[in-house]
Amino acid sequence: MLPYVALAIVLVLAAVALERVSYVALERLPSVATEEFPEIDRTLLEKFSSFDPELGWVPQPNREKQKDTGDHLPGEEVRTTVTYSTDAYGSRICPARDRDEDANLTVSTYGDSYCFCREVDNDETFQHYLAQELDTHVGNYGGGNYGLDQALMRLERNYPEDPTDYVFVVVTASSIARILSVWKHYQEFGNVLAVKPRFVLENGDLERIDSPIDEKEDLLDLESKADFLREYDFHYEHWFRPHYATRPYVTDFLDDPEKLRYAALEAGIEFEKRTGRPIPGIDLDQAQTQSSLRLERPRVRYHERLFDTHEGLFDALVGRFVEYADEQEFTPVFVMVQQLRYAAYEADHGPIYGDLLDRLDERYESLETIDMARHLSSDDGDVESLYVERGEGGHYSPETNREIASVLADVVERAEAPESARGHATDRSV
Repeated sequence: MLPYVALAIVLVLAAVALERVSYVALERLPSVATEEFPEIDRTLLEKFSSFDPELGWVPQPNREKQKDTGDHLPGEEVRTTVTYSTDAYGSRICPARDRDEDANLTVSTYGDSYCFCREVDNDETFQHYLAQELDTHVGNYGGGNYGLDQALMRLERNYPEDPTDYVFVVVTASSIARILSVWKHYQEFGNVLAVKPRFVLENGDLERIDSPIDEKEDLLDLESKADFLREYDFHYEHWFRPHYATRPYVTDFLDDPEKLRYAALEAGIEFEKRTGRPIPGIDLDQAQTQSSLRLERPRVRYHERLFDTHEGLFDALVGRFVEYADEQEFTPVFVMVQQLRYAAYEADHGPIYGDLLDRLDERYESLETIDMARHLSSDDGDVESLYVERGEGGHYSPETNREIASVLADVVERAEAPESARGHATDRSV
C-alpha cells in the first residue's frame, strides 16, 4: 500500500511542478495572456513619462534618450546605442535642416514607430534623408505603437502650431488593429500602460470615444474601468479571451511545439545573462526572433481578417485626414509601410490589406498613396535584410530609410514641378 501512496504523492508533486513551470513559461510567451489585470506598481508608473490624457501617450518635447541596440553578447560592454531626441514641438529632431519659417517648402510626418524611426539614430531617419533631398526641415511626429487614429488626433492638435505644405501619414498594417483598441493589453499582452481613445462609426459618421484615463494615477486601478474597456475594445472578445490561458496551464503550454521552442530559447538567453557566457554554436537572440515571428503568424492572419471586417472604419479615418487637409490646405499623402512580421508573411501571401490603397485612390481624389512594399526589395530576396539586425527588432535600417526618403521626395518633387514637366500619369498610387 505504501509504495502506491508514495507513487501517488510523487505524481501529484510532479503535476504541480509541471503546472507551475507551464504557467511561468506562458507568462513569457508573447502569444498568450495569463492575467486580465496585471498589477501596475508605482515604480512602473513613474517610468511612464510619455503619458498624455488626450492621446494616451506622446513623445515629450525637449527630451533625449539613449537606447541599447542589443548589438552585443550578454556580459559584453554595450557597443552601440541609438539616440532619440525631440525638439520644443515634441518632433524628433531633424539634423539635416533647422526649422525655417520663411521656407518655400515645408513637410511634416505623422504615424507610428516606423514614422518615428525607432532603432536608428537621429541622423538615420527617413526624415533626415528627406530633408537632405528636399533642402527643408521635415517634422517627425511619429509615436510608438500609434494607430492611424492617434496619428490623426496628434496631427489635428499639432498642425496649428506647425503647419506644413505636405503631410505624410506613415503607418503599418497593424493600424487596423490599433484603431479598434482602447487598452493595448487586450491585443498586445503585457502592454498594460497603453490606454487610448478611439473612434467608432455611428450611422456612417466617426464618433470619438475618449480615453477613460484622465490622470496617470488612474492606471493603478484599471480594473475599476473593466466594463468600459471590455465594451469599447474590440479585441477583448475576439483576441484576448481566445488566448487567455486557464488551468490546467500545461495543456495551453503543450498545444504548440513553437511555444516549447520559444521557452527553451528564453531559458538559454536567461542562462547567458546570469553567467555572462554565450552558449556556443547558436545565436539565441536571432533564433528567438525567428520563433517569435512564427508565433506571430496567427496575429497577422487575425489582422488580415480585420481589413475585411472593418475596412469602413479605416476608410473613414483616411477620409478624416483628407477633409482636414482640404480645410487646412495642405497636400495629404498616405504611406503604408511593413513591419517585419508582415513582410515575412506577405512575401508568400500578398498584402494583408488587400486592395486598400487602390480603394483609397478611387475614393479620395486629392490623396496621394504610397505602398512602400512596392519600392523596397533586398538584393538576395531576404526581406529581413531591410530591417535592423539586432535590438528590439522589426524596424527599418538606415539604408532602408534612405530608400524611403527617395520615394517620398519623388512625390513632392513631382508635385512641385511645373505642370508641363509632370507627364500625363493619372495613377496617384505610387
